[in-house]
Amino acid sequence: MGILDMNFFSLIGLKKKPKAIWKKYYHKKDMNIDIPNISIYQYLKESSLLGGYKNNIAIEYFSTKITYQEFFKNIERCSKAFRSQGIRRGDVVTILSANIPEALYAIYALNKIGAVANMIHPLSAENEIKEALQRYSTVMLVAMDITYNKIKNIIEDTEVYKTIIISAKDSMSPLMKIGYQITQGHKVEKPKKSEEYLYWQDFIKLGDKYTHDKSLSETKRDTPAIILHSGGTSGKPKGIVLSNGNFIAETIQARTAYPDLNKEDSILAIMPIFHGLGLSVSITTAFAIGAKVILIPTFKASEFDKLLVKYKPTVLVGVPTLFEALTTNERMTNVNLSQLKYVISGGDTLNKTRVNKINDFLHEHGANTNLMQGYGMTEAVAAVSVDLKYASHPGTIGIPWPGTYIKIVKPNTDEEVPFDEDGEICICGPTVMLGYYNNEKETNEALHIHKDGNVWLHSGDIGSMDKNGFITYKQRLKRMIVTSGYNVYPSQIEEVIEQHPAVMDCSVIGIPHPYKVEVAKAYIALKNGYRDTPKLREELNELCQKNLAKYAIPKEYEFRKSLPKTMIGKVDFRKLQQENMEKRLEEKYDQKT
Repeated sequence: MGILDMNFFSLIGLKKKPKAIWKKYYHKKDMNIDIPNISIYQYLKESSLLGGYKNNIAIEYFSTKITYQEFFKNIERCSKAFRSQGIRRGDVVTILSANIPEALYAIYALNKIGAVANMIHPLSAENEIKEALQRYSTVMLVAMDITYNKIKNIIEDTEVYKTIIISAKDSMSPLMKIGYQITQGHKVEKPKKSEEYLYWQDFIKLGDKYTHDKSLSETKRDTPAIILHSGGTSGKPKGIVLSNGNFIAETIQARTAYPDLNKEDSILAIMPIFHGLGLSVSITTAFAIGAKVILIPTFKASEFDKLLVKYKPTVLVGVPTLFEALTTNERMTNVNLSQLKYVISGGDTLNKTRVNKINDFLHEHGANTNLMQGYGMTEAVAAVSVDLKYASHPGTIGIPWPGTYIKIVKPNTDEEVPFDEDGEICICGPTVMLGYYNNEKETNEALHIHKDGNVWLHSGDIGSMDKNGFITYKQRLKRMIVTSGYNVYPSQIEEVIEQHPAVMDCSVIGIPHPYKVEVAKAYIALKNGYRDTPKLREELNELCQKNLAKYAIPKEYEFRKSLPKTMIGKVDFRKLQQENMEKRLEEKYDQKT
């Protein structure tokens, strides 16, 4: 069964408009999001024509500058190349890449055809890549050359019939290509050209020769466009199927909430394209207004000052880790940030102390703006609420975006709680996903039809709403760790560690980290006859490296004779969390005394 044959929720239009006590902060027309019945690609191209910015810079990538006219021409060539290799409407093509121009051409070219781009983290372990390719019946793969050493081991176990190899150097200037090859490129193992492997330039040339099927079926707003990834209640990875309309709606909302953004602006695209915030807010929204996207394939906190001095972006979009890096970079002393119009944080929440620290830093460096903290889920593309210049309440995650509705309910019900009372955050609106790919159980647990007849996304997060519509985030209901803005699922790590023959029990929790907010720590009880040794730790680390993304690998291991259990015999991870917190508080006290 193809992805277009699957049954998904239709989320365009509301049965009955929910109440919105925050609507006073918007114009009446802003609350009525009109989503054109077209593809993301078509929406961006029409925006470019209407906005008259075809000669503006769309992408700046190192020393290479690509105009909007060149951008859409490259997408057209890429689209024909995919068609020449048999890609059709509804096919799933996986993109395994960092932020480089070729990956963006591929995403929007697939969208033009009506195919679906499945976005995977290039640092994923080879088994994760294999499972993703198998799970989504991927027929073609677009992958960075740095991932070939993993792809070569698993590609024969998948349905992929062709892999397009792209590289960080493909869009570099000739001089930069030489420098890249000398410093990094020569270290990368690459495949030989063959029927199964095509390099980008050869692939594009095939499109130049393609002349068939000029009239492709129109792609509509409610058809699947992008698959992004999250974890389920079991911790198993699941594919979040997002429609054309979902992405277009998010773009319209961003343009409404930030009306002074325009084609003169530039956005530092540090957030990765396989992240909802990165692909929708940092990139697609920027293209819709004619702004310049400064593509950063690999972000290094130590070089943040150089990026800001070189590119002078007017918009920064990132996760708390990024802004922590901003304030701790010793070379930021004399950097002027007066050009900044917006500094937007998502992916996780910052407490009021950290927000104030970042705001003080911005003001000390000449910025005439504050950090705007938002809240969102990949299941709703990215942001669903955010602090606005004209509607701000420090310590909250702002008000819902125009056209999105949020209510706070008693967990697992649709019964609303009173103002300022904690409950589960539920979301309704045009950015809510179509569903989870081939996972009816998880979809039905996340999406519920309430008494008003509308589909509501149950977030699994606890928060409250005040009488003006400002939302305060409290905690996650789900047992999840957020590290550097990425979701990490303890049960997935536990399953990997428990594959080792020495491990009897394992429980993983999140522990505080000064830069990444949280990292994973594994508590392990060994079987009789085994003990904690350097060799065992090395084996566990190798096992994790083989099966987990780099950011999910535990940073600490603690071995115990046994792990605490609940009354029904399950490992009591909450007790471990409590013990860890008490231990760290005790250590802080000892340091002070």
